[in-house]
Amino acid sequence: MSEAEWVGAWSEKRAALSPDRVGLVDAATGTEYTYTDLDRRANRCARLLADRGVTNSSADARADAGGRVAVVSRNRPEYVDLFFATGKTGGVLAPLSHRLAPPELADLLANVDPELVVVEEPFADLVGDATDRDAWDADAPILSLPVDGEVTWESYESTLPDDDSAFDGPAVDAGDPHLFLHTGGSTGTPKETVISHEALVWNSVNTITAWGLRDDDLTPMVFPMFHTGGWNVLTLPIFHMGGTVVIDREFDPGQILGIVEERSASVLVAVPAVLRAMTEHDRWAETDLSSLRFVKSGGGPCRESVMEAWWDRGVDLSQGYGLTECGPNNFAMPDDWPREKAHTVGVANPHVDARVVDDDGAELPAGGIGELQLRSPHAADGYWDSPEESAETFGEWVSTGDLARVDDEGYVSIEGRKKNMFVSGGENVYPAEVEDAVVDHPAVADAVVIPVPDDQWGQVGKAVVELADGEGELPLDDLRAFLDDRLARFKHPRHLAFVDELPTSGPDKIDREAVAAEFGE
Repeated sequence: MSEAEWVGAWSEKRAALSPDRVGLVDAATGTEYTYTDLDRRANRCARLLADRGVTNSSADARADAGGRVAVVSRNRPEYVDLFFATGKTGGVLAPLSHRLAPPELADLLANVDPELVVVEEPFADLVGDATDRDAWDADAPILSLPVDGEVTWESYESTLPDDDSAFDGPAVDAGDPHLFLHTGGSTGTPKETVISHEALVWNSVNTITAWGLRDDDLTPMVFPMFHTGGWNVLTLPIFHMGGTVVIDREFDPGQILGIVEERSASVLVAVPAVLRAMTEHDRWAETDLSSLRFVKSGGGPCRESVMEAWWDRGVDLSQGYGLTECGPNNFAMPDDWPREKAHTVGVANPHVDARVVDDDGAELPAGGIGELQLRSPHAADGYWDSPEESAETFGEWVSTGDLARVDDEGYVSIEGRKKNMFVSGGENVYPAEVEDAVVDHPAVADAVVIPVPDDQWGQVGKAVVELADGEGELPLDDLRAFLDDRLARFKHPRHLAFVDELPTSGPDKIDREAVAAEFGE
């Protein structure tokens, strides 16, 4: 039997407690997997890894993070098999984004240096292009996850042993790495964040206790599994509780609404763009949302108009905050929280310390804006093979790079990225604050504010606006008149640009860098 406390034992122990309860639903095929099914599948997968030497023991896990398995795929049951299987073998799962360009993927493969690569067939050409580049000396075997029967390499399914009995894996310690999740680097090259067994457990416990998850909870998992949202926001906490996670290769807003109603989904976490798209879908008004106990928005600020649309349907929607390097679930709304706190992400979870500091690292009093720092047992250990960047971010406290303020009641407001703040005429301007005011205008659906050079003030704001449906124009003078009672005039955008739709990256987050590249001057 595997170690009692850590990830390799989760599927086994949950299967013993809840053998017939459905843990995973694959919406693409309609297949339901009980926890017994999931553990048996994980045992077969663990034997596949062990047969190919893709394993690791605690004795050398921290030193070399061996047994690394890279995956390039959309959300599928095999992802869950590999997660639990690498836990059983003492290995590391490294999900890689299928949205990357070949050079970017090649750099990540070189950094991870996996002993096995598993690729969903639609991304065979992408991985093939990446392996042809000098960045990665591709000597690891590659297995295919077929789609419509097509395979470029040996089929993953065909290599699985038949034996699904309990797998006796190596000893695993709390601090051993289990998950590599990549995030953007300061140089533009993604970094692999090293997340231990212990960190995964603590994030799960923190989420369960702060958010009140239950064993009968069901959620559509709309984040990709190459992202921390795909694992740590709800999937692992719900598996921990014995609830149900619904996955699919791609989700559209109408499909999510259908799952909420047809399967009586009780919790949902999504980025603001998805939550907004759901409110604009033809099914919105007729969908029964009464099963939802709460909905959370994460990955960026959620506009109040979107929140009000959910509140009007009787759904408790609030904002969350997290990052790959810590959590990601760090804050929660108190019971019966007042609507005037909707712009905040709530208060720190039970096992999280949060503070706001100035440029010298001194903690600021309530109301002061500075960098948000977090301390928690679910913080990552650092970045893989990146000692300098690890030292900049990790220590006793995790430096988030986000600006925040804490009010007198402990509610935390995120004011935007530290690197996005700009100075206009000697005054600090925080784009998130300006954007919140701009989107209050009835003609605006969404907006991004970026700095552009100005001869008089050094820098001024430029609002890149996505107009609401049916709105043809918005003169700058009209917008500034609207902002007069909302913002100091030095914060007003001095330039306007319009787009049909703001660009997104990752799990449908607005791509600020793309906006700045196109509209910055």
